[in-house]
Amino acid sequence: MAPGYRGLPAALVLCAAAWSCAAGPVLERDQPFRVPPGWAHTGRVEPGHDVQLTFALRQRGLRRLARLVEAVSDPRSSRYGQYLSLERVRDLVQPSTATLMVVLKWLQEHGVETCTSVATLDFLECRMPASTAERILPGAEFHQYVKGQQSIVRSPRPYAVPPELAEHLDFVGGLHRFPAERKMVSRAWVKKELEQHHAGRAAFHLGVTPSILRQRYNMTKGDIGLLPNNSQACAQFLEQYFHQADVAEFMKLFGSSFSHRTQVDRVVGHQGKGKAGLEASLDVEYIMSTGANISTWVFSNAGRHESQEPFLAWLLLLSNMSSLPWVHSVSYGDDEDSLSVAYMERVNVEFMKAAARGLTILFASGDDGAGCRRVRSGNHTFRPSFPASSPYVTTVGGTTFKNPFLVTSEVTDYISGGGFSNVFPMPQYQATAVGQFLCSTPKLPPSSYYNSSGRAYPDLAALSDNYWVVTNRIPLPWVSGTSASTPVVGGMVALVNDRRLQRGLAPLGFLNPALYQLREQGHDDALYDVTQGCHVSCLDGAVQGQGFCAGPGWDPVTGCGSPNFPRLLQALLTGAPRGRQQ
Repeated sequence: MAPGYRGLPAALVLCAAAWSCAAGPVLERDQPFRVPPGWAHTGRVEPGHDVQLTFALRQRGLRRLARLVEAVSDPRSSRYGQYLSLERVRDLVQPSTATLMVVLKWLQEHGVETCTSVATLDFLECRMPASTAERILPGAEFHQYVKGQQSIVRSPRPYAVPPELAEHLDFVGGLHRFPAERKMVSRAWVKKELEQHHAGRAAFHLGVTPSILRQRYNMTKGDIGLLPNNSQACAQFLEQYFHQADVAEFMKLFGSSFSHRTQVDRVVGHQGKGKAGLEASLDVEYIMSTGANISTWVFSNAGRHESQEPFLAWLLLLSNMSSLPWVHSVSYGDDEDSLSVAYMERVNVEFMKAAARGLTILFASGDDGAGCRRVRSGNHTFRPSFPASSPYVTTVGGTTFKNPFLVTSEVTDYISGGGFSNVFPMPQYQATAVGQFLCSTPKLPPSSYYNSSGRAYPDLAALSDNYWVVTNRIPLPWVSGTSASTPVVGGMVALVNDRRLQRGLAPLGFLNPALYQLREQGHDDALYDVTQGCHVSCLDGAVQGQGFCAGPGWDPVTGCGSPNFPRLLQALLTGAPRGRQQ
């Protein structure tokens, strides 16, 4: 094999030929370039500055992949649970020989030799000088941006590819998108007010801990993982790290009522030695609390290279590892309107590939309610979030206790993200539930604010308010956000998988088809229906800061409700045929 091209068939690499670099179509024409607050521009990089770009090669077999995902994910299907191996997924989606040869010839002609492919052959990561990147992608111009100790390189200008390449590439990563940052919400001010209000009263708790979660969701001390071949994972981005010592301290303080592990078993990627991040600590500590005693992995995607996109790096890992945890909890998101449609559609395919392999991918719904943006007409609309709006992930919203200091029923957490996608149409698995909401809700926002035919989210919810977290060996109270509810649900799904695997059944895989069938199959008690409260949105005269409101059944704030674990477990174990990997 020619040096520098790892993971690619040798015959393809050796077929180099001359290629033009004439400017052709602009890829991702709709991708805005926005420098997030806190990042400062320091100037254009030197021509020899090393950049790393990710070429998303055009895939094949996507319609067949969609049909396959539907079949293996639907409990009513005879193929339910018959997931594909990574090799079978590769055979289904890998780019055509023509695509591989065209892209490789183009890169080789311009001296790009340091490239790595993935197992499915549909991504190519290449390193090159900035001058070379600007030459092969006309229009691109690389500049450096810094924030504290972090530095990234991006192009504020759109990029084109030669006309011959347009049909072979979906997009090129590492040019425009800044890493999205999720900020944890602190509500210490609420704590002070409520402590004064409840002064002298007995029997109230001071924040959510594992024992409070287990009490609310009816999990017993016996609800722990038992099998060595089951696992769960969190993903962390942009210099967000957890510390093993924090996990041990957290379990020492809050894990005495159930058997648990005190360490993450495997870190994939770079695990930094600096301060622990609050979000990374939260993710790990709570997936290990509801998914107690289950082997836990952490995918650490720090964005170590200046031109790397951390989220894209995580997707490449999923396409390159034949053995992965069955459940992945991810607290990451961006506004749909800040991303190109080509990028979102390709990322959506990556989630389809994961679903075909039997992986459950959960995303936080976000902490901005329905969101808000001003469109060109000057009017406001709601602002959906991605990947929360992907039809191939399970999206988790947020709730809070009706009485903040008692383990009571749940109401909407006003920050809980939710709404309707402007990019992806409503999938069939949720059409009935969402249709009932749209027809029966007494008051909806004006129709101009949302796309009622789009993919609706979240799919379910859990407590997202007032958590205790240990980070840098310090217990911190009153941490809130759907970044808390998502790993809580993730741990429960991993625990259901544990019981399914014990029975010789396949893991749950893509959860949504089974989730939306619960009510129609008579499992109304598998989820607590959250029917009170609204989330926030645009502060204007039409909606006055209010988005959607919770109601009976599914709603765009809390989805289908929050887990009643023993009933949910029973429902997801009933009548499921034995699965096998193909």
